[in-house]
Order: sequence, then C-alpha cells, then structure tokens
Amino acid sequence: MTRRKASFIGFTAVLLWSLLALFTVGSAPVPPLQLNAMCFAIGGAIGVIWLIATGSLHQLRAVAWPVYVAGTAGLFGYHLLYFSALRLAPPAQAGLIAYLWPLLIVLFSGLLPGERLTFWHIAGALIAFMGAALILGGGIAADRSALPGYALAGLCALTWSSYSLLSRRFGHVPTAAVAIYCLATSALSGAAHLALEPTIWPQNTLGWAAVLGLGLGPVGLAFYTWDLGVKRGDIQLLGTASYAAPLISTLVLVAVGIAPASPVLLISAVLIAGGALLAAIGARHKIDPAPVPVTEPPQAATRNS
Repeated sequence: MTRRKASFIGFTAVLLWSLLALFTVGSAPVPPLQLNAMCFAIGGAIGVIWLIATGSLHQLRAVAWPVYVAGTAGLFGYHLLYFSALRLAPPAQAGLIAYLWPLLIVLFSGLLPGERLTFWHIAGALIAFMGAALILGGGIAADRSALPGYALAGLCALTWSSYSLLSRRFGHVPTAAVAIYCLATSALSGAAHLALEPTIWPQNTLGWAAVLGLGLGPVGLAFYTWDLGVKRGDIQLLGTASYAAPLISTLVLVAVGIAPASPVLLISAVLIAGGALLAAIGARHKIDPAPVPVTEPPQAATRNS
C-alpha cells in the first residue's frame, strides 16, 4: 500500500467523524457512557466479524498485552474525558480545546523516526485551527467554575494525539487489534455507566438507527481506517486535514436544519482548506531519509577478490 493511498483511507475516518454530532443528537436521550458502551460494542463486533470472514483472527494472538492496554486507554480515555469536559464547561469552548489534537499531532509528529516537521506543516495547522475555532465559537468564557472542564478538554486533546502518535510507533501491530480496543472500551464504558448514570434506551426507531449508525461509522469503522492511515500514511497531513471534521459536521447540521447557516462557515471553509493545502505543500517538500548503504561482509569481499 502506498503512502498516498493509506493517507486517503485515513481521511475517511475524518469524514465519518463529521457525522458524529448528527448521530449523537439523534440518539438522545441515551446517556453518554451508555451510548459509548453500545456503540463500541457494535464497532468491536464488526471488527471481529471481519477477522473471522477473512481468516485473520489469529493476528490477535500476536499482539502483546501492553499494546491492547495502550489502545484501550486511548479510546476509552478520550471519550470519558470528552464527555466529562462537556458537562463541566460550555460545550463550544470545551470542544474547541478538545480539538487541539490535530495541531498536537502535526507538531509532535516531527519527533517520530523518519518524519520531518516543516514551516508549511506548522503554518497550515495553525491556520486550519483558526477555521475550526470560528466554527466552534472561539474564545473561552471567563468563568472560573468551568476551569476543571477546560482542563479535562486539554487532557482529552493530549490523549487522542498521544494515541494517534503511539499508533504510528506501533506500526508493526495489525489494525485487527482495534477490534479488541473497541470491545474493551465498551466493557469499561458499561461499567462506568452502571456506576454513574441511569439507563435510558433509545425512544424510537430513529434513536436506534442513530446508535447503529454511530457504531458502524464514527465510533466503529472510523477507528480502523484511522489506525491504518496514521501507521502507513502521512500523519502530518492527516492531522491538519482533520480540521475538516468540524466544518463538514456543521454543514451537515445546517443541511438537516439542526443548526442555522452562517457567513462564518465560508470564512472557516477558506481557512481550513488553506491550512490543509499548506500542509500538503509541506508533505511534497519533505526530505526523505537517505538510504542506508549496503556493504558486503568481509567474507564476501574476500571471495569476490
């Protein structure tokens, strides 16, 4: 698989995450941790079914348990921190802080082996972040009572960026392991739900369809394609392109009449597209590491002489 193809596959996760808000609204009034448990159970199940159908179930035995722990911590930790942040702080501002993770991915990816951070990546990430900030409302309310929520949102961004970069480091780990991440996250979310929330099931067919849509897409398939993208694609380009998610999400909400249209969308679209373009320029101007010269062992050199 080429780097470009892997990057494209990874970007499909961003498109799927753009439907997260729409499906989440449709799944109300299911509590967040219960919703998490239900959706990740679906996401894990489709992964297991795919592994059985392709005869790849044996790949799971080759994965070390610390990798499973790290992957589960990333998925469960991000969503637990995200939902908690939105409860303790204004949602728009908390969402803005949580959406620092693409910027962190771009900036920290320069520390990965074989990667090189350029001016274009930094400039593109910052410009795209400005576009996302416009959509999410911009600014942080000067309310000290919301500071714990803002802090959790910051940890949320750090958690997902760390998970994505760690996935890059675990490039040898098959994407099949994501199925276990999802099932373990579902179990942990279910336990947390029983301890902290009342159980409320979807109220109608639309609610159940929204839960199923979440489990199949934004909280299911998206994690598999994202894992493949960050492991084999251009992680810096993917980090910047991820700012398209709040833009597309807002456009979807406008299209279905949940959110009002606004001139801000046009400005945001220009900033996000411009930032992604700069990151793409940076990807084209990367300097690949020089190949390691192959030298003959002494025995072979002696025979050849």
